[in-house]
Amino acid sequence: MTDGRRRRGLTTVAAVLGGVLTLSACSGSDSSAADDSSTPGGSSSSQAKVDEAAAKKTSEAQIKITPKDGSDNASINNGTAVTVSKGTLTNVTMTSANGTAVAGQISADKKSWKPTTQLARATTYKIAAAAKDADGRAAHENASFTTVSAANSFIGYFTPDAGSTVGVGMPVSINFDKAIANKAAVQKGITVSSSSGQEVVGHWFSPNRLDFRPESYWQAGSTVTLKLNLDGVEGAGGVYGVQQKTVTFKIGRNQVSVVDAESKTMKVTRDGKTIKTIPISAGSPENKTYEGQMVISEKFKETRMNGATVGFKDDDGKGEYDIKDVPHAMRLSTSGTFIHGNYWGAKSIFGSVNTSHGCVGLQDAKGANDPNMPGAWFYNNSIVGDVVVVQNTGDDTIAPDNGLNGWNMSWAQWKAGSAV
Repeated sequence: MTDGRRRRGLTTVAAVLGGVLTLSACSGSDSSAADDSSTPGGSSSSQAKVDEAAAKKTSEAQIKITPKDGSDNASINNGTAVTVSKGTLTNVTMTSANGTAVAGQISADKKSWKPTTQLARATTYKIAAAAKDADGRAAHENASFTTVSAANSFIGYFTPDAGSTVGVGMPVSINFDKAIANKAAVQKGITVSSSSGQEVVGHWFSPNRLDFRPESYWQAGSTVTLKLNLDGVEGAGGVYGVQQKTVTFKIGRNQVSVVDAESKTMKVTRDGKTIKTIPISAGSPENKTYEGQMVISEKFKETRMNGATVGFKDDDGKGEYDIKDVPHAMRLSTSGTFIHGNYWGAKSIFGSVNTSHGCVGLQDAKGANDPNMPGAWFYNNSIVGDVVVVQNTGDDTIAPDNGLNGWNMSWAQWKAGSAV
C-alpha cells in the first residue's frame, strides 16, 4: 500500500512537472504575452503615445555655431557666427577662457548673431546660444573653439597711418612679421588705389616687405585707399593671414626739395614753384651723401646721433661723433641718412663747404627753439612723405629699399618685382 501510493504520487508530480516544462517550452503562444515581451514596459500603443508627447516637447529650431565645436586655427575676424533655422535667437553669450564677455549683436530678424569686436589670437572662446521655434519651444547649443595662434598667422605692419596726410612721395610700405612664400596669394589680398586714378603696382623687396606706388609721385590732394583682405590667406605653409582692414590717407601739397652738393644749396619747390633756397652742408669728400630721390620717413624735433651706430667709430670703438640734441632731424634712409639742423658748425660752412658724415645739414640753433633758423623753417614746412632729391655728391644712388626710396627704380623695374 505504501509503495503503491508512493509510485502514484511520483507519477502525479512527474505529470505536473512535465506540464510545466511543456508550458515553458511553448511560451509565447499567448499573443498579449508576445506583445509585452517585444515592447518592454508596456504596449506598442502606449509607447507611441510617449513618443508623440516627446515630439511635441522638442523644438524645431535648429541652431548652428561657426566655427564648429572643437575647431582650432579659427579666424579672428569674420569666421564666428550663430544662425538659426525654423526659429529665432533669444540669447547668445560668448566668453573667453578667463570669462571675459565678447560683445556681439543679434540681427534685426533674430536669425543670426555675430561678435562686434575682433577676437584675439591664440584664445579659446565659448559660445552658448538659445532659440525658440514658432510654438515657443526652446532649443540650446554650445560650442568651444580656439583662434589661430601667433605661430600660425602673419600680420603686415603698414605705413602711412590711417587718416594721416603725407607728401607725394610716400609709398604704401608693408612689412610682414613672417616671411611670405605665397607672394601672389598675399598680393592678391591687398589693393591700393588712388582717387586720382593713377595705376598702383606692388613690388616685393624681400619675402617680408611689399611696397606699392604709382609710376610718378602721387597727385597732390588725392586720397589713397589700402585694403587688406588677408583673413585666411595662406602666406606660407600652415601660416595664415588675420587682417581684414581698410585704411585711407590723404596726399598733401606737392613739395620736392632738390639738394645740390656742388652748389651747396637746396631749392624747396611747392606745387612746381620755388618757395625757398637754403644754404646747406652735405657729406664731406671722405663721407659723401648718397644721391637719388629720398622720402622723409620720420621727423624728430631733437634726437641723438652717435656715429658708432652707423659705422663711424674711432680707434677705441667709440663713435666719431655723439651729439645728444641734434635739432630738427628728418630721416631719409634706414642706414642713417638725415637732413637736419646743425648748431655746432660755423655759420660760414653753410653754402660753402661740405663737412658732414653723409647727412645734409642746415644752419640751426641749439635747443631747436629758434623758428627763424633755416633748419627750423624746413622742419616746420615739411611732412612725412615729402621728397628730397640729392644731386652732384659723386656717391652711389641710394638703394631703393634703403628707406622708402623705391622711386630710384624705373617703372619697368618696379613692375618686374610684382608677384601678380
